[in-house]
Amino acid sequence: MTFQRARTEEQREIRRRAILDTASAMLDEMPVAAVTLNELSRRVGLAKPNVLRYFESREAVLLELLDCFLREWLTELADELAAGVDEELPMDQRATAVAEILSRSLSGRGVLCDLFGAQGAVLEHNVSVEVVARYKRASLDRLTTMTALIRRYLPELGENATMFSLQTMVLAGALSAYSTPPPSLRAAYEAEPDLARFHLGLEESLKLSLTATLLGALPRR
Repeated sequence: MTFQRARTEEQREIRRRAILDTASAMLDEMPVAAVTLNELSRRVGLAKPNVLRYFESREAVLLELLDCFLREWLTELADELAAGVDEELPMDQRATAVAEILSRSLSGRGVLCDLFGAQGAVLEHNVSVEVVARYKRASLDRLTTMTALIRRYLPELGENATMFSLQTMVLAGALSAYSTPPPSLRAAYEAEPDLARFHLGLEESLKLSLTATLLGALPRR
């Protein structure tokens, strides 16, 4: 697509939305690390300096997408927990059900997990104080939402629900890197099957980690 010069706030918002939508489409094709500002500019039909008028860096684009995807996921997670957790079950059974739902839900959202993984080491770099502070304020809102969801089904967690919610996102990001090896590593696994024990399935490994974390954080009877 090509654009004329944006002269109104509505036109500027159209440009911003086009940049975000194009970056989102790129993430469906490639990992976060492969998304470049040059390719984003080419696909959106704007010169690189023009893209930088709307977002100060590639990382700023991806941070905004991360918040958008996280908000969408939490909305869907509320329905998934409501449908899958019986609040009358004993505490340990509710914990197991919550861990299973979180694992299944996150493993179906590979782009979100990839963005989680890149957040601390990559995305929060090369951005201004203003941008990263705005993102972190939004993240606090998302963390509050997730904590309330977890506490609804596991009130026994108390204040630990906040840390568990944060750890869930961190684990999803870390484990996703091991579940999507690059082509050279996949070839090595195929050539030497014994090495494939390092290839972790995201849903299975998340379920194990989250279940262990939950059961460890819950009060002993």
